[in-house]
Amino acid sequence: MLERFFPDEIVDKIQDIDFNKLRSKGIKALILDIDNTLVPPFIKEADDGVIDWVKNVKDKGFELCIVSNATKKRVDRFNEKLGLKAIHRASKPMKSAFSKALDLLGFSADEVALVGDQIFTDVYGGNRMGMYTILVKPIDRREALFVRLKRYPEKYIMKKYKEYLMRDRLVAEK
Repeated sequence: MLERFFPDEIVDKIQDIDFNKLRSKGIKALILDIDNTLVPPFIKEADDGVIDWVKNVKDKGFELCIVSNATKKRVDRFNEKLGLKAIHRASKPMKSAFSKALDLLGFSADEVALVGDQIFTDVYGGNRMGMYTILVKPIDRREALFVRLKRYPEKYIMKKYKEYLMRDRLVAEK
């Protein structure tokens, strides 16, 4: 039952994503969260690091779309220098914004990876849609209270995820 919250992959930061691995899995596009995935929540605009990373990913042939629960003003300002397809007030993990993102990208769910820092919004939402999910460690500890409160059950899920991985390794070794 908890498996629906398990990511397919965990990375420390977006720069650690292996695009050759994604390509080998048939991934052609990424759906990206903003806050604590691309930049800390208090950074209003895409910084040079994110701008360069996005350009690099696009140069590799991947399409990108932002899906954020943030306001239109927040998403528009962040996306100003990036010019990506973007959805604001997404109500993640609800399916509607993810479906809209798939339509904007022009790909099916199995061709898209979701990249985000939260299990209950990003990973769970992506898993519900059948996407490949990549959990990024949060960039900054300064978060809204409701996000900080969700981090406690996330720790429990990550503990179970690690147990699940260990069990799989033991079965594979037999």
